Amino acid sequence: MTVVRDVLTAVLFPAGAVFCLLGAVGLLRFPDTGSRLHAAAKAQTLGLLLVLLGAAAQLPSRHAPVLVLVAVFQMLTAPVTSQIVGRTAYRVDGLDRRSLVRDELAERLTKDGTPPPGADTGPPDHDADR
Repeated sequence: MTVVRDVLTAVLFPAGAVFCLLGAVGLLRFPDTGSRLHAAAKAQTLGLLLVLLGAAAQLPSRHAPVLVLVAVFQMLTAPVTSQIVGRTAYRVDGLDRRSLVRDELAERLTKDGTPPPGADTGPPDHDADR
């Protein structure tokens, strides 16, 4: 039984570390706030959960509630924080609005339905880069 736990841990720890590393690389390499938020929220959360599963396989069951609390806290706070940072970046023009497929927030932020200043409401122009 310990061999199975050791193999499981030997798979989960490096997989979690790889996802955390990919999230960090995404934070450095992605061009705008929206894509950086995606890298931080998705990859880092999955990486942490894999590491926690690997730790849970090795630790006695009395430590499981602490690991579950860490996982729940991460799952609750990462999306909320990403939402707040994303909306703040949108309001201060930290996002490339030309890359948005739909801009539903523009209508919500204005009372009369007209887009805020600086917003490009048309579809992204991918031919402009050529």
